[in-house]
Amino acid sequence: MTPEDVLKHFRETDALLEGHFLLSSGLHSDRYLQCARVLMYPERAAALCGALAKKVKDELGEDAVDVVVAPAMGGVVVGYEMARQLGVPGMFTERVEGEFTFRRGFELEKGARVIMSEDIVTTGKSSRECIKVIEQNGGKVVGATCLIDRSNGTADVGVPLFSLMKMDVKTYEAGQLPPELEKIPAIKPGSRGLV
Repeated sequence: MTPEDVLKHFRETDALLEGHFLLSSGLHSDRYLQCARVLMYPERAAALCGALAKKVKDELGEDAVDVVVAPAMGGVVVGYEMARQLGVPGMFTERVEGEFTFRRGFELEKGARVIMSEDIVTTGKSSRECIKVIEQNGGKVVGATCLIDRSNGTADVGVPLFSLMKMDVKTYEAGQLPPELEKIPAIKPGSRGLV
């Protein structure tokens, strides 16, 4: 699957938005990728995650992963579909009082080889937080995945990061907005509040 194929899925589902957006990281941007709009179509989720799972198998090997773990909320559908595509169990972490943790009876076997799966990586903060929880619970993170790497390859999540495409989407601190964004009220489309 080429980057243009990936963007086609986003464009056809109105998931690539333009305007002024306040991201969950606290940064501002003129573009936003609303993965939930793409992932609401099972056939699109299967196609995208199938291509991503193939990348993981090609890079790490057919049997290199024991379980997929995703951070809630944005990673839940991607994590589920990645687990299905890889033929392994899938689980997710959730925020409790601002911190990721396992709930719902999810447990990792000590030494389990884990892929952490996200929808989008921008700064890598959520990915690193999720990876920390996996490691604290006995898992060995062998890699991370996302549909789109908004950092254009600059985010460091501490393990190899596999994505379907990299995008150079500019982000800005609140006090450093370009004039065209200052004129537009910010919309907060993300799934979690600022911390």
